[in-house]
Amino acid sequence: MTAWTSDELTSIGTATELQIASCRRDGTLGNPRTIWVVRVGDDLYVRSMNGRSGGWFPGTQARHQGHIRAGGVDRDVTFADADPDLNDQIDAAYRDKYRRYGARIIGGVVNPGARAATIKLVPN
Repeated sequence: MTAWTSDELTSIGTATELQIASCRRDGTLGNPRTIWVVRVGDDLYVRSMNGRSGGWFPGTQARHQGHIRAGGVDRDVTFADADPDLNDQIDAAYRDKYRRYGARIIGGVVNPGARAATIKLVPN
């Protein structure tokens, strides 16, 4: 399994937004969606504000493969389920990174539905 480089972690981890596109069943990429991304240790995480059934999330579950773009990094990735034991750390990373948006907006990604739709981005 490939790991993120230090430069990639820094570039993506400090980017305000990330473009995510999942692979369709036929192998083509879907339309990219703009979402938030956080870094916890040497890993990168994204969450669906609309939970597991909303927005872009279901597409990530069809093949668990896709592509991301953020902070000048373009990378094919695998979408892995995040360890639920890390949810508090991931919540803290979202609150810290996006605090300028206020608690009401951040609440969209630090609630039980969003926690259940947390994806670890694994580089290919």
